[in-house]
Amino acid sequence: MTACMHSSIPRDADYVRKLLTFLQREYPIVPRSLTPAERGHYGETWRCESDSGPYFAKLDATPHQVIYARSFPLMERLVREGIDTISKPVKTHRGELFTRFDSAVLGVFEWIDGERIETDETKIPEYAMLAKIYTINPDGLNLPRETFTTESADLFFRTRAALKDRRIADVFERSRTALNHRAQRLAHFAERCRADHTHFYITHGDAGGNIIVHQGRHHLVDWDEALIAPPERDAWVMCCREWARNAFARALCQAGIRYDLRSERLAYYIYHMFFSYLNAFLDGFTKIDPAQEIAEYLDGGWITERTAYADNLR
Repeated sequence: MTACMHSSIPRDADYVRKLLTFLQREYPIVPRSLTPAERGHYGETWRCESDSGPYFAKLDATPHQVIYARSFPLMERLVREGIDTISKPVKTHRGELFTRFDSAVLGVFEWIDGERIETDETKIPEYAMLAKIYTINPDGLNLPRETFTTESADLFFRTRAALKDRRIADVFERSRTALNHRAQRLAHFAERCRADHTHFYITHGDAGGNIIVHQGRHHLVDWDEALIAPPERDAWVMCCREWARNAFARALCQAGIRYDLRSERLAYYIYHMFFSYLNAFLDGFTKIDPAQEIAEYLDGGWITERTAYADNLR
């Protein structure tokens, strides 16, 4: 048995028994069984059957666990403020929001039925959920704030300089002009954005890929990458399409937020995320043929429509 499709560590029956015993000792649930749950990109994810119904258990033993642990107080705040469209953490017997199992941070959540779905149709409820969360006061939360750096591009060029894979290096060499141009654009818009830190809210960072839909009800899960930042951090991925910009604007208005998406912030996030995805490719995000997948990403991939839009922003 393996923990889930994202885990490269085999988990045998003995491990599962130990985890079940630990859950029973630490949490106010009576777990009966664990089955892999194909949700998330870090660590292990399990569906836990219990006498009181199913739960979701997520363990993270990677360096990412620091970010994961930081998300729990945020989720508790959102639940306390009446947000019922997120994963609700289950506290331990000691009232803690998470605990540790072996070297991993372990969290247990109420189970949400449904499947991850991202389509044009899910954007309307996604934007509505985000706008409602923007109305929550972030004061007191231990969340980082956006500083508009060029680190995503800087990291890419450092990694590229140390590349030993000749095929990947050749792919980047063919795109040298475009890569340099986008790095320059990122630096330009980062500098412009640093002048104004107003209209910062609790942003998700990857809302589109974390919508769970069941019988017409939508949930927004996985708050690991939450950041105090402007709405453009959530809006950038579809902002190249007018209908999506209009839909995002309507969601903000309906939530009582008077704010117009700013071109310099949209451009910043498009270029920032362009390099962030390249870094993910180089960090092992793809396991099949990195050189081919990076080439497809750079030459006509889904990001191209976004960067073409950003290239025309001033």
